[in-house]
Amino acid sequence: MKCHFPRTLFRSVALAAGLAIAGSAAATENIRMMIPANPGGGWDTTGRELGKAMLAAGAVKNIQYDNKGGAAGAIGLAQFVSASKGDPNALMMGGMVMVGGLIQNKSAVTLDQVTPVARLTSEYEVIVVPANSPIKDMKDLMAKFKANPGSISWGGGSAGGTDHILAGLLAREVGVEPGKVNYVPFKGGGEAVAAIIGGHVSVGVSGLSEFAQHVQSGKMRALAVSSAAKIGNIPSLKEQGYNVELANWRGIFGAPGISKDQQAALVKAVEAATKNASWAETLKKQDWTAYWLAGDEYGAFIKDETKRIGDILAGLNLGKK
Repeated sequence: MKCHFPRTLFRSVALAAGLAIAGSAAATENIRMMIPANPGGGWDTTGRELGKAMLAAGAVKNIQYDNKGGAAGAIGLAQFVSASKGDPNALMMGGMVMVGGLIQNKSAVTLDQVTPVARLTSEYEVIVVPANSPIKDMKDLMAKFKANPGSISWGGGSAGGTDHILAGLLAREVGVEPGKVNYVPFKGGGEAVAAIIGGHVSVGVSGLSEFAQHVQSGKMRALAVSSAAKIGNIPSLKEQGYNVELANWRGIFGAPGISKDQQAALVKAVEAATKNASWAETLKKQDWTAYWLAGDEYGAFIKDETKRIGDILAGLNLGKK
């Protein structure tokens, strides 16, 4: 829904987030954003681009960033929880990868301890085969996979990541035990691309943007995307009869222990940023899909996502059973 509030109101709402619970008259104009990853990655880019849009929208005046990578975000989350409790001017980036990482690492800190602000972006997965593969479509792939799960090797990113989870969800969809997925993890995109094009794995799985140029050049053939509907000329899994949808989403969180009013103020400040031209340019440049969901609805989504990912990781023998 398009927001018709003037920019000055957004600025006032954002500044209101800086008021202390005791009711101090002075508003803090600084936002401190924890990015629980090293510089240059997806969370870092998302966080800094969001910050740029918040500044452009006039929602805040200053933003400071703190990168703290490791353990799929668990190290940064732990620091954020311990150092930012009750701080209405603290934000933290996160996403689906963090949900899986916390489960696999059996982390003592969880996303239940922070305040949901907004889900921001998504990138859908694509399933590809090398151009000369005898596998022609998803029906052909899943028939071979169901008949002999071990005969199909799935190449993607780290074990337990988004790519692996998608393979597990497809296994469950067609009645194969997820633990039987023959998954081959690669450390980097270049290594995975070479293995797929060279036919060293049967199937490749990754974010759509990573494989797009190779599909366009004809070196790979795209069988499906994990969105609800087709993207370009690539049909979705659902359109082909597989009730599987998976988005590698990213979102933003507030500190533990802030009030509902402070949470609402952060939501409004972030929403103002996502309505700014700067954010629209970022989505286009990064080939991200807007995936807005705010406040407690976002919190409910996180709970559902945690259960879903936990169940599939357990089936892949990677999560806490």
